[in-house]
Amino acid sequence: MAGFRSAGRLVAGGLALAAAGWALRDVPAELGGKADGERLARMRRSPQFRDGAFHNPVPADLVAAGSAPGLIAALLRDRHLRRPAAPVPLVAAPTVPQSPHGVSAVWYGHATTLVEIEGRRVLFDPVWSDRVSPSQLVGPRRMHPLPVPLATLPTVDAVVISHDHYDHLDRATVRALTATQTAPFLVPLGIGAHLERWNVPADRIIELDWEEDATVAGLRFTATAARHFSGRTLRRNDTLWGSWVVAGAERRVFYAGDSGYFDGYARIGAAHGPFDLTLMPIGAYSPSWPDIHMNPEEAVTAHLDLGGRVLLPVHWATFDLALHPWAEPVDRLWQEAKAKDVRLAIPRPGDRVDTDDAAQVSPWWELSPGPAPARTR
Repeated sequence: MAGFRSAGRLVAGGLALAAAGWALRDVPAELGGKADGERLARMRRSPQFRDGAFHNPVPADLVAAGSAPGLIAALLRDRHLRRPAAPVPLVAAPTVPQSPHGVSAVWYGHATTLVEIEGRRVLFDPVWSDRVSPSQLVGPRRMHPLPVPLATLPTVDAVVISHDHYDHLDRATVRALTATQTAPFLVPLGIGAHLERWNVPADRIIELDWEEDATVAGLRFTATAARHFSGRTLRRNDTLWGSWVVAGAERRVFYAGDSGYFDGYARIGAAHGPFDLTLMPIGAYSPSWPDIHMNPEEAVTAHLDLGGRVLLPVHWATFDLALHPWAEPVDRLWQEAKAKDVRLAIPRPGDRVDTDDAAQVSPWWELSPGPAPARTR
């Protein structure tokens, strides 16, 4: 009998190893491609590129000096506070009605947002995978389901990527969009090498340096600066990161991507603003890395620098990427916006908001058992 049990354990162990091997088979492809030829030559000509890497407009440390020793211990404390206390309310909206003149947005969670501007649809940083990692066995996992399957996404006119971190550039989603949509991918310099490795046709890849632009479906897309970093391996900054301006005939949208606060927002606002809508990251901040992620108060300041009219917060609620409690980013944002008289749109994942509608923000993130009163903003 003992022999049967031992044999069973061996078989189970072998199956587990085989399953792990199968799950890890895609890791090399997940890491992406490496630029060469004319792509690499163009990167080297960029004002942002020197000494073999891209650089921020304002120097930025990934981790503040002296912070690293305490980070691991901090990650193990109060983990329950970094998750929602109850299921996150979702809105399943498989179709999004078009408006020929306005600006609306559907936030699907984290940074993934579908923006409609003057009747055209732009998808920012789409991530439909369960984990943001080179392997679906490990890494930060979703804290709420996706509101809709990727297959139900309406036809989009452009897919915009801010940088190549796993929570913003997802191989499985890129491959699915390549197969089911015809829209081009607009990306910062170097990211085209990742897309080409994932079989995105070259004629669907538009790579831009900061302050370069391209016109797609009647909209002008301009890559603009950000204060962050890049890399899908231990090597850093071998592709560019950035923010984006999307301009129609009369309406304008700004997407910050990931960024620490810096004085470049005022310059972007002066050159490209004002904006009907800004998509600003408010989560994953920490005193340990103040240069590369804004806190909610800085997001409000950046929104004002940009000349924004409505602020929609992104980069929170979906993945546990920092040490702050789950709802802290949006609570701090609400208080700062109230103090600075900034108009907010805070949709539930999957909900559609229109920048021209009278703003009412219901604090759904409090996840209280009873109905919460609307807050007028």
